[in-house]
Amino acid sequence: MELFYVSLLSLFVLCVSLSLHFLFYKNKGGNLPPGKTGWPVVGESLEFLSTGWKGHPEKFIFDRMAKYSSHVFRTSLLGEQAAVFCGAAGNKFLFSNENKLVQAWWPDSVNKVFPSSTQTSSKEEAIKMRKMLPNFLKPEALQRYIGIMDTIAQRHFAAGWENKDQVLVFPLAKRYTFWLACRLFVSVEDPDHVARFADPFNMLASGLISIPIDLPGTPFHRAIKASNFIRKELVSIIKQRKIDLAEGKASPTQDILSHMLLTSDENGKFMNELDIADKILGLLIGGHDTASSACTFIVKYLAELPEIYQGVYKEQMEIAKSKGPGELLNWDDIQKMKYSWNVACEVLRLAPPLQGAFREAIADFMYNGFSIPKGWKIYWSANSTHKNPEVFPEPMKFDPSRFDGSGPAPYTFVPFGGGPRMCPGKEYARLEILVFMHHLVKRFKWEKVIPDEKIVVDPMPIPAKGLPVRLYPHKEA
Repeated sequence: MELFYVSLLSLFVLCVSLSLHFLFYKNKGGNLPPGKTGWPVVGESLEFLSTGWKGHPEKFIFDRMAKYSSHVFRTSLLGEQAAVFCGAAGNKFLFSNENKLVQAWWPDSVNKVFPSSTQTSSKEEAIKMRKMLPNFLKPEALQRYIGIMDTIAQRHFAAGWENKDQVLVFPLAKRYTFWLACRLFVSVEDPDHVARFADPFNMLASGLISIPIDLPGTPFHRAIKASNFIRKELVSIIKQRKIDLAEGKASPTQDILSHMLLTSDENGKFMNELDIADKILGLLIGGHDTASSACTFIVKYLAELPEIYQGVYKEQMEIAKSKGPGELLNWDDIQKMKYSWNVACEVLRLAPPLQGAFREAIADFMYNGFSIPKGWKIYWSANSTHKNPEVFPEPMKFDPSRFDGSGPAPYTFVPFGGGPRMCPGKEYARLEILVFMHHLVKRFKWEKVIPDEKIVVDPMPIPAKGLPVRLYPHKEA
């Protein structure tokens, strides 16, 4: 409880420090979207965050959609004037106008934890990354890594799940996705080396979207320290890799690190070591945090829905039985996991790891008859479509068949964003989630230890107690 009050107080201090200038904010005229900006300075940040802490982040959005407009409403979040765009049309507008009318925006804390060695902003860095990543993360390139994913999954389940009556799913899912990210991005796969990275990473992730107050003991201060520690470790890995590449001991295609060291930009310039360390740092966070939330919720829903579990089990066992002893999963096997992926997508609809994201208006523009002033922040929310009965009938019902055929209408199912802003790691996430499902159902049935465990969204959905489950190994395994 003390932590709760500290975070409330810190939030208040943040809002005061970030946004005193909003007390003198002059409305730029025009017809602003309907809504209210809440308390002076603090705005509606507390309500926005507290609906997540209570496990119902969509309540903030739906209450205001009903009261003001189902398309766009005005609020004030994290000390910023903001408009919330709702529905598929809002998603399409934002995703399609990237770098024309809007650009990515992160809270100050993100720029301070990731101080890029070059003097560019995180926005410019993101644009650079989006040019470089597709080559590494496209399906053709990822095919060669399925065997590695399968091997690491086997080692993970042998070490963390087998011969145990009860396990805590969320920390295990984090360990699995982090191990994979370490191996595929920087070729670190020794469990001890991975573990040395894991604690500072968790500190970094929890302080990343915290109140940016750099005082000893605050999550933000710990995040900056962790970020510096990981950056040093990464730089030493990078220096060694340069030597190994020059001596032919490392392969140019073995991971993202080799790819970055050997790829120049359009001007023929190569990235320096600190720059690469920053990029890898961002990728390691993006590449494991969201997937671990997805894997955890797959375990939760399969425990609650035996008939869905049965469908996944049947599909995965057909694949398992087609393999020879010691034969690893391959691309064809993954393509056969259609029902399993529909189940995973329905989990991502009901518990999207990314609840939404901010953009910043880079010009004055009109949307739906309302003016959006330059400099305003714009928030899009996955839940405005994912849990909307007009888009998904009976939205709280778990129904994988929604994803049969061509699936949901464009811009309604957005766990990975959409359009030009589609997450470049979508295919990577699909592979690591399906490999996880394969190994899980092949080995066990399970049941939840806490039947009505609370879900907390901060900022990703996680079961409040980490999702303890009781394992029942299959007899024939």
